Amino acid sequence: MSREQRLTEVFVELADTLVDDFDVIDLLHTLCERSVELLPADAAGLILADQRGALQVMASTTTEARVLELFVLQNDEGPCLDCYSTGRQMVNIDLAEVAQRWPRFHAATTELGYHSTHALPLRLRGQVIGVLNLFCAEPATLSETDVDLGQALCDMATVGLLQERAVQQGHLLAEQLQAALNSRILLEQAKGVLSERTRISVDEAFTLMRAYARRNQQPLGAVAAAVIDGTIPATALQPGDNQTT
Repeated sequence: MSREQRLTEVFVELADTLVDDFDVIDLLHTLCERSVELLPADAAGLILADQRGALQVMASTTTEARVLELFVLQNDEGPCLDCYSTGRQMVNIDLAEVAQRWPRFHAATTELGYHSTHALPLRLRGQVIGVLNLFCAEPATLSETDVDLGQALCDMATVGLLQERAVQQGHLLAEQLQAALNSRILLEQAKGVLSERTRISVDEAFTLMRAYARRNQQPLGAVAAAVIDGTIPATALQPGDNQTT
C-alpha cells in the first residue's frame, strides 16, 4: 500500500469521529498511534484540558510516554505546556535549548530513552484544547511536510471534539471531555487489574480491552468498568471470543 493510500485511510478513520456518540478515548488513542505510524516518532502522547481548564494525560502509545507526560504536568515544565499556552507548534528545538529552557524535562526524557520531542496543538480558530506530543529515541528533525501532516491529524481530531453541536450547546464539550477523563481513570484501573490477574503488561492489557470494545461496539469506559467488577472475565477478552456483556 502506498503512503498516499494509507493517508487516505487514516483521514477516513478520523473522519468517522464526526458522527454522534463516538468514543473519545478511542479517537485520542487512534490519533497517537497513527501519528507514530506516519511520522518519524517512536511514541506519542496526548493531553487535554478538562472542564476546569486543568491539563490531563488522556492517551499514550507506551508506558514511558505516559510517565513522561505525567512528569511534565506534575513539574509544570516542558515544551508541550508552552504549545498549549501559546497555540504554537513546538518542533525541531535544538537539544541545547531544550536543556536550557526545560532542564528537568530534558533530564526526564533522556532517562526514559528519548532524545528529541515535538509538540503540536489541538486547536480550532484560536481555541486550544490539548497537545499531541511526539517522542523520538534519536535526535529527529520533522520536515515541513511532517509538521503539516501532524498538524492536519491534530486538526481533524480537534474537529471531532469540537463539533458544531458542542459550540451551539455550550457546555457539551466540557461534559464530553470530563466524561472521557472519567473513563480514562477507569481504564487505568482496569489495566492494572487485568495485568495483575493475567500476568501481562499494562500495555498488553489495554490492547486486549480496546480490541474487545471494538469487536463488541462498546465504549472503552464500559469495558473497563466490567473488567474491574469481573463482569467481563479475562478469558472473554481474547480475540477469538466475541461474547458481549
